[in-house]
Amino acid sequence: MSLDETYMREALLLARRAAEQGEVPVGALVVSGGEVVGRGYNQPIGRTDPTAHAEVLALREAGRTLGDYRLGGSTLYVTLEPCPMCAAALVHARVARVVFGAWDPRQGACGSAFNLLSAPAMNHRVDGFGGVLSAECGELLREFFVSRREAQG
Repeated sequence: MSLDETYMREALLLARRAAEQGEVPVGALVVSGGEVVGRGYNQPIGRTDPTAHAEVLALREAGRTLGDYRLGGSTLYVTLEPCPMCAAALVHARVARVVFGAWDPRQGACGSAFNLLSAPAMNHRVDGFGGVLSAECGELLREFFVSRREAQG
């Protein structure tokens, strides 16, 4: 198993925690210097905060852990391709690399719908790599939304 897969499996555990709380199952973690320095999972409903996406929460914790809002040299692992808000946050945090699982063709901002990671107007470039454990990440999301539709009758 590759290092990217190992960290993605940890992100999947965080995503499952989100699902248990009725949140869209997305989990994220920030790795710097070979150590996990930030973790997050989707919590916009529970926190009544539209910015409480897994990536943003992981970036916030990493900033506190490292004592700096600039996270140069770090990698963010996330189970779903980041949305525009999260992709922009990755750029502003100076993250070096983002690795994601499932692609999001409707709102993905790392190459699917559009790509903010390497947009000429942005002041930093982030290397993006998608598809790591995509089947597992995608299945978790599908199961969640199927169960929500069934619950609504």
